[in-house]
Amino acid sequence: MEQALGRHILCEAYGCDPGLLNDRKVVEQIMVDAALLTGAEVREVAFHKFSPQGVSGVVVISESHLAIHTWPELGYAAIDVFTCGDHVDPWKAADYLVEAFRATTVQTQEVVRGLPPAAVVGERMEATAS
Repeated sequence: MEQALGRHILCEAYGCDPGLLNDRKVVEQIMVDAALLTGAEVREVAFHKFSPQGVSGVVVISESHLAIHTWPELGYAAIDVFTCGDHVDPWKAADYLVEAFRATTVQTQEVVRGLPPAAVVGERMEATAS
């Protein structure tokens, strides 16, 4: 099988602590900590607090990114952890984030990214005109 370029964890975190999810500084720190915990190299950090509630942000790492969008009123966070290469484990970051946000129910899936088209089975592929 071909070597993938990256691994992308998509995490649906429910039952999270609304106070944490609505605090931009706390969300940012937890996300940066998750990146550092995996040994990733943090490059850029950008977070925004919405009115009346919610936080969105991204931690850009040399190995790709961690992103989050929160809905404190629902206790819900949509979390993405995408890493390239083989020295950073995206599951380590995802597991840390679920615990840090105190999620009670979690749905996660891993998407393998960057496989050559011949290696992808059962997926629709369309060529684009240049």
